[in-house]
Amino acid sequence: MKRAQQSLAAMLRCTFCLLAACAVFSACSHKPPTETDTAPPTVTVSLPVAREVTDFVEFVGRIEAPLSLEVRARVTGYLVKMPFKEGSLVKTGDVLFEIDDRMYKDELDHAQASLDEMKAALVKAQAFLDIGLETQKISTGAISQQEIVQRRGARDESQASVLSAEATLRKCQLNYEWCKVTSAIDGRVSRYNLTLGNLADQDTTVLTTVVSEDPLYAYFDVDERTLLGVLRLNVPGNKDVIAAKSLPVMLGLADEEGFPHTGYVDFANNVVNSATGTVTVRGVFANPFIESGRRLMRPGMFVRVRLPVSQPHQALLVSEKALATDQGQKFVYVVDSQNAVQYRRVTVGASQSDGLRVINQGLKADDLVLISGLQLVRPRQTVKPERASMLPASTPDKPAAGEPAAKDASSKEAASKGTGATEPASKDVAPDAAGHSAKTAPSDHP
Repeated sequence: MKRAQQSLAAMLRCTFCLLAACAVFSACSHKPPTETDTAPPTVTVSLPVAREVTDFVEFVGRIEAPLSLEVRARVTGYLVKMPFKEGSLVKTGDVLFEIDDRMYKDELDHAQASLDEMKAALVKAQAFLDIGLETQKISTGAISQQEIVQRRGARDESQASVLSAEATLRKCQLNYEWCKVTSAIDGRVSRYNLTLGNLADQDTTVLTTVVSEDPLYAYFDVDERTLLGVLRLNVPGNKDVIAAKSLPVMLGLADEEGFPHTGYVDFANNVVNSATGTVTVRGVFANPFIESGRRLMRPGMFVRVRLPVSQPHQALLVSEKALATDQGQKFVYVVDSQNAVQYRRVTVGASQSDGLRVINQGLKADDLVLISGLQLVRPRQTVKPERASMLPASTPDKPAAGEPAAKDASSKEAASKGTGATEPASKDVAPDAAGHSAKTAPSDHP
């Protein structure tokens, strides 16, 4: 028992010595805390881009054909021929269907014979009248006046019969011609709704449809506020922009970036829909053949429509990545002359296809806007700014496709000082689709 107690005491002494040694080693190896890096964060800044833009509103529209034809049979009969290919292009007057015309040919021949008979009867009645009149001239009492009246009446009846027979003949001729069903417009034909041997009912059966393809209409609904803005547009001569067909409108298909198709507005409905507060507007667009030999647009397609609602004007633009949101309000960070970050609330306009956004209020042309490092800063914090171009890096030397050339104020200043990225100066181009001469061509007004 005593030996066990001595062993336990020895083990406790060893454990205590080991713990003491570890504490001493830990105290000897502890390093003093490193100093915190207090250098200001490096951020990228740029002056806003100044260029000419046009305000616009985007809508969803639907394409329709200006001419649409339901091909119906004008006579009742059985189909015997369909000399067209489904989905092909047809011209006005092309035969699409042929109906069995034997019965109508017989009716036409019968009407022709009846007309010949009526004409013969008219010749006979006219001869009787002429003989009576001549006889009365030779001898007044040789023929009574009553007989003359009867013969004249018979002649008039024969004339009326001839006219009736001619009308019947024209009707039978039409029925015979209508056995060949033709297209009344140029366009693309649909499929067969009936096949050979089926009965087509007069004015009831729709055999197929034909729609025109070039140009095409795009219908879209415009809200009242936008409509008022369009109607207030100032155009040369104070003309109605819709009646003058001087209001451009752009269109983009489902698989296209931007709005590469340009047309014009030629119609706006005369009433506003009281249920939706919108008015239907129509744009006209060309639909030419592409390299594959086909046309891109088809009636019934849903499309994106961009409608300009202002004259071209100068505006400031910043990159989308420079914008942030605070409780639903857009803001940017700007760096002042003391390299301190300032919070600046802004009112934004339309997005551009090159990644820039129009700033309507809250920004000046000489403000240095943060375009990267927004998560690293806070208001009134000192930073180390580095200049860069506001334009996207993917297109440093030219704007996005269809966008106007722009001057980046930071590039201009950097070029004058010999520092920072530089941008080429914009060149004069042709007037835009609205007929407005400008130094730059907006992306949606090629």
